Order: sequence, then C-alpha cells, then structure tokens
Amino acid sequence: MRHLNDTFLKAARGEKTDHTPVWFMRQAGRSQPEYRKLKEQYSLFDITHQPEICAYVTRLPVEQYNVDAAILYKDIMTPLPAIGVDVEIKSGIGPVIDNPLRSVQDVEKLGEIDPESDVPYVLETIRLLTEEQLNVPLIGFAGAPFTLASYMIEGGPSKNYNKTKAFMYAEPKAWFTLMDKLAEMTITYVHAQVKAGAKAIQLFDSWVGALNVADYRVFIKPVMERIFTELRAENVPLIMFGVGASHLAKDWHDLPLDVVGLDWRMQISEARELGLTKTLQGNLDPSILLAPWDVIEERTKAILDQGMASPGHIFNLGHGVFPEVNPDTLKRLTAFVHEYTAK
Repeated sequence: MRHLNDTFLKAARGEKTDHTPVWFMRQAGRSQPEYRKLKEQYSLFDITHQPEICAYVTRLPVEQYNVDAAILYKDIMTPLPAIGVDVEIKSGIGPVIDNPLRSVQDVEKLGEIDPESDVPYVLETIRLLTEEQLNVPLIGFAGAPFTLASYMIEGGPSKNYNKTKAFMYAEPKAWFTLMDKLAEMTITYVHAQVKAGAKAIQLFDSWVGALNVADYRVFIKPVMERIFTELRAENVPLIMFGVGASHLAKDWHDLPLDVVGLDWRMQISEARELGLTKTLQGNLDPSILLAPWDVIEERTKAILDQGMASPGHIFNLGHGVFPEVNPDTLKRLTAFVHEYTAK
C-alpha cells in the first residue's frame, strides 16, 4: 500500500493542511487524449462495466495532473436500471429514459438496489483503485433524489423542469414516495461504495437550483437530511454540489455534511459572509480554462486568497471540465494552486 496523500481529507474536515488541495469535477474522461482513444473502441457503458479500464480512466488524471483526490469515473444514472428504470446515455444528448414516471403507480413499481449483484463492476473498480493503484483518496458519488427524479419524470435532460415541478406540486404523495425510494437506493449504494474503499462521497444535486428556497425546504431538504444523517455513520467526508443553486447554499450548510460545493456564481467570501463555516469546495468557472494563462492565474489567486482567509477550502471548478480543455492547463493549474498556497 502506497503512502496516502490525505490533504484532501484533512481539508474536508476543516483541519490545517500544507497546501490547498485540488481536484476537478469531470477530471477523468472527456478532455484527455488517452480517453478519446478508448472511446473509439468502447462506449461509456462498456468502460464503466470493465473495472480494469474504468480504474485506468479514474487514475489517469491523478497521475497526469498530480491532483489530491480521484473521483470514480461513472455516471449518476448507474444505479437506476437496478430499480427498474431503463436508461440509455445518448451521445450529444445525455441520459434518456423511455418509460418516464407519470403516476403514483409508476413510483410504487420501482424496486430496490442490491449493489453487490446489481452494480458489482462499480464496487470492483473501487476495490482495484483503493487496494492497489491510488495514493490519493477516491471520491465515490451518487446523484441526489431531485436530480435523478428530474430525469425519471422528464424522460431526459430539461431546461426548465416543468414536468418535474408539476409532478411535485400536483402529486405530493407520489413525490414523497419517490423521494423515499431514491433515498433508500442512494443510501444503500453509497454504503456499498464506502465499504469497497471510497474515502469520501459527493452527492450531485445538479439541477436542484431549479427550485426556490421555500420549495426546497418542503420537498427536498427532509430527504437530504435523512440521506446525510444515515451516511454520517460511515465517518467519511460528505460533499454536496449543484449548479445554479447558490440560493440554497445556507440550507445545504444546515445539513449533516462536511463540505459545501459552490459553483462559480457565488464567491467563497460571500458564502463566508452568509455564515457558512464548513469547508467550501470550488469554484473557478470552467470556461476560464480556455482563457490565456495570466487570466486563469489571476482568477485562481482571487479564489485561493478568499479560501485561505479561513480554514477549510478545497480548490475545484464551479462545474465539470469540458472536452475542449487542454490537459496541460489542468496540470499547470494544479501545480500553481499547490505552490501558491504552500505554507
């Protein structure tokens, strides 16, 4: 077993670190030439179902960029087929579901997940990485109930989530049943990831920013409270992240989690002024990665200065790396963050 660089884990717990740790959402995959080569032979489905290849894709950015954490390469939709949802990841579109939920009967038909038999390839990938291959913590993850529900009700990606919200308002009984079923699935799935070796967990509630604060508190916050409360027993750092959800940051901070992930819309200093005392993760706008280096450096310094003003900051992007980003930029950025924040 190689020595584990635990800087990320310390920062997640709000402890002092020698430098600000860095990892990038979607660091594994789309922008890497090695990954593109693999994609000529294999689909995303093929890669995630073959632990050796999936572990390689997950490991690659750690070796190339020297980041302080790895994130498992997979999709938030991975556990859904196990509960009876047919998902297809269509190139250029995203997840597509042919049997969207329309009624309380549809919700009641959903089953339960048994990770060891339903997603053994995910657990095997985690074991491979954590037992043999990584010298940094592996972050496991899951989609949060609102975001998963939005795909299950809309049938695919959406710009406004009208059908999801309509279902929530018109069928509250069905909605809360759905939240409970998705919470159960998420808790079971995450427990299995931690048991296999994941050292931290991030919940992606990518689209929950579509809700206002009042609706979030009624329809979503109770289920998130339940999920994080049950996962606390695992004693690993728990991270929350969503896009366009700055108005919910204070509510996330109330949940029994360790790290609030911010997108690029809210500055670290603003979050601190709002009273967020937990570790914050973020939050360079990924678009800036296409700008000249002096712009990247200037924007990164501003984030790091705010992050270092109080304990508990993990440097990341405000959303995922996209395909046009040059891997050398990420490598240079990681080195810059480490050097600039070294005590």
